[in-house]
Amino acid sequence: MTEHYTDTIVAIATAPGRGGVGVVRLSGPESTQIAEQICGKLAQTRQAKFTHFRAADKEIIDSGIALYFAAPASFTGEDVIELQGHGSPLVMARLCQRAVELGARMARPGEFSERAFLNGKMDLAQAEAVADLIESSTEVAARSAMRSLQGEFSKKVNDFLQELTYLRMFVEASIDFADEEIDFLGEAQVDKQLQQLLATLAGIQGSARQGRLLREGISVVLAGQPNAGKSSLHNRLAGHDAAIVTEVAGTTRDVLREQIHLGGLPLRISDTAGLHDATSDIVELEGIRRTQNELAQADHILLLIDDQLGMTEQDTKILSALPSDKAFTLIRNKIDQSGHAAEITLENGISVIYLSAKNGEGMDLLTQHLCEVVGFHPEEEGIFMARHRHLDALQRAQQAIEAGYDCLTGMGAGELLAEELRIAQSALGEITGTFTTEDLLDRIFSSFCIGK
Repeated sequence: MTEHYTDTIVAIATAPGRGGVGVVRLSGPESTQIAEQICGKLAQTRQAKFTHFRAADKEIIDSGIALYFAAPASFTGEDVIELQGHGSPLVMARLCQRAVELGARMARPGEFSERAFLNGKMDLAQAEAVADLIESSTEVAARSAMRSLQGEFSKKVNDFLQELTYLRMFVEASIDFADEEIDFLGEAQVDKQLQQLLATLAGIQGSARQGRLLREGISVVLAGQPNAGKSSLHNRLAGHDAAIVTEVAGTTRDVLREQIHLGGLPLRISDTAGLHDATSDIVELEGIRRTQNELAQADHILLLIDDQLGMTEQDTKILSALPSDKAFTLIRNKIDQSGHAAEITLENGISVIYLSAKNGEGMDLLTQHLCEVVGFHPEEEGIFMARHRHLDALQRAQQAIEAGYDCLTGMGAGELLAEELRIAQSALGEITGTFTTEDLLDRIFSSFCIGK
C-alpha cells in the first residue's frame, strides 16, 4: 500500500513543556525546500549540520542542528527534516509557524505514523506499537511494545495467515474439482489442519491478552462498610499516604483514584465511600452514589470486611447488591487485631483473603491473586503489546474457523468452510492493515500524539 501526498506537514516532535532540546519535524515533498529557506543548504542525507534557524526577515530564531533523511529511507518514507534546537515552547512554535508560512501545514495527531503505514514502512500493528512504546509505564510494557514494533506480533499473524490461505486454496480447489473421485474434503488431513490452526490461534490469543493487560491494566474498586480499612488498603497498595486514615468511620466521602503497578500489571485502584443505609447526610449519599457508579465500571471488586466482626448483616447486604456481572474477592482485613493467620481460601465458592492493610501481612497473597484472576503472567516470554481491536479480530477469526469446522464435519459443506476461512482471513488482515477501512485508520491514528 503506497500513498503519494502532495502536501508537507510539520509538528513539534518532542514532548510538551521546556527542555534542553526540542525537535521540529517536517515530512513531505517540499520539506527540503522549506528547510533550506529556514537554515540554508542542508548537509548530505543523515549528516548533521549546525546552523541558524531564521525568520522571514533573517532574524535568528534559534541555533541548532538540521538533519535530512531522504525518501524512501526515512520514518515516513518521504523526505523528512528534523530541526533540533533549544527546548523552548516559544522557539518551537516560531519554527513551526515559519514552516507554515513557507507552505507546510500543521500535522494531525499521528499523521507521521499514518504516512509511514500508508507508504509501506510499517504495518498497522507496528504503527500502533510506536504509540504504545511512548506510553509504556513499566519495563515489561516497554519490552513488549518494542517486540511489536520490531514486527513479532505481525510475523505471528502473517505466518498464521499463510497457513490459513494455503488451507483455503486447498478447500476451494477441492470444490472446483468436485467431480473427481477422490474426496479431498473427507481426508483426515483437512480435519488435522483445522485443529492445528485453532491451536496456533489460541497461542497468539494468549500472548495478545497478556499484551492488552500490560497496555490497559485493570480497574480495581475497594468497597465495603465505613471503617473496614479501605483507605488503609489503598495506601498500602499505592505505597504512600494517598488517603486519610482515622478511627472515625466515613472519612472517605469521594472517590480516590491511584495508578500503580502490581508485579508489572498496571492497576487503577479506586478507594470509595463506605456503603451503609443509615444516613441522611447529603454528602454521604452522594459519596455512596459515586461508589455504586465505580462498582458498575470496575474490572474487579475487593469487598472489605472487618475480620474481628466477621460477616455482619450489612456486609451481607452489600455483597448481595454487588453488580452480578463483576468478579470480586472478599478481603477479611485487620487480622493484626483478630489474630487470624494470613491466607487465601475458597469459602462457598468465593475467594477470601485474610490480610492486614495496616502492617502489610498477607499483601503478597493479594498481589498474586489479582494477577491470577486476570490471567497475567509477566514472566512469560514473547509477550507483545496488543489492543482491544486485536483481540476482537482474533476472536472473530477463531469463531469463523470453528464455524467452518462444524460445517465440514457436520454437513460436509466445503463451500461453507471456504467462506468461513475467508471471513477469518479478513478479520486477521485488520490487525496488520491488509484489510482496513479508512474510518478505522482515522480512529487509530487520531489517538496518537502530535509529531508522531
